[in-house]
Amino acid sequence: MAKNLNLTLQVWRQKDAKSEGGFKSYKAEGISDDMSFLEMLDIVNEGLIKAGDEPIAFDHDCREGICGMCSMVINGRPHGPKDRTTTCQLHMRSFQDGDEIVIEPWRAKAFPVQRDLVVDRSAFDRVVAAGGFITANTGAAPDANAIPVPKEKADLAMAAAECIGCGACVAACPNASAMLFVSAKVSHLAHLPQGQAERMIRVRDMVAQMDDEEFGTCTNHGECEAACPKSVQLENIALMNRDYLKASLTYRPEVDAGGGL
Repeated sequence: MAKNLNLTLQVWRQKDAKSEGGFKSYKAEGISDDMSFLEMLDIVNEGLIKAGDEPIAFDHDCREGICGMCSMVINGRPHGPKDRTTTCQLHMRSFQDGDEIVIEPWRAKAFPVQRDLVVDRSAFDRVVAAGGFITANTGAAPDANAIPVPKEKADLAMAAAECIGCGACVAACPNASAMLFVSAKVSHLAHLPQGQAERMIRVRDMVAQMDDEEFGTCTNHGECEAACPKSVQLENIALMNRDYLKASLTYRPEVDAGGGL
């Protein structure tokens, strides 16, 4: 049976990217513990709008744990207190009546705050654009079994491809590193035959773009893996590092113009 909660929210409010921000306190009363966290914020915003105040800005889209948009730090943890759960899939039953909940945006130089809980994550888009794709001739779709893929490789590729690009790994890392995200995008193609032709140039260009975006370095804290709502593993970083070292030592653009080695 659902029960109602009365909560105090400490929410980061920031007018725009150039303004200084700060926490502001709000009451969230009569909140059903069957609600999702975002539904709770919707209720709070309805009250703010009725009172003539500015609603709290936050990112959301599918609300099904797939799109990666619902980025916020809740009580010091990206996506909140429940493991392997996005903010939109976090339910209020994870909290107790009378709780104080601190809500703030991702904190990283590469993710500048745009307004309140909204950050600019276009750095991730630029990293993917640098090489997170394969070059293929267009035409009719090939049969699913046209290119044999060993099950072990297919499983590893699928596990890496589960990354939804939410940025929780960056928010959790003390260095604001994007290594888990980038390695997931590198690895899922590196495990597949379709990704081999451009494997070396891909990892070189994506890592270079990651550095240009001024993400921090990886020092093996493991907070990224712990915060990832899709259980992307640190082993992907090891694969990326191996490929990057090989690309740095052996890739010759004047010879390997197609990107293959």
